[in-house]
Amino acid sequence: MDIGSAADLVLETLWFLVLGRVLISWVDPAGSGRVARLLIELSEPILGPVRRVLPTTGGLDWSPLLVMILLQFLRGLIPG
Repeated sequence: MDIGSAADLVLETLWFLVLGRVLISWVDPAGSGRVARLLIELSEPILGPVRRVLPTTGGLDWSPLLVMILLQFLRGLIPG
């Protein structure tokens, strides 16, 4: 596995972690389940800094969407 493939795998994994967190938030908004806690712990280091920079917009958290777009953009920069 070359560096480009490894980087792509890491970025794709992060993308799915963020997606998983979004989806689990619909089922377990309090994050009390074991899977929800795991997804929160793994994705918060990525989402937290973005959330702090973004302005608040009526209770909507846009950080997952922005992070997912950024991850896809970074994946596009990796030579195939």
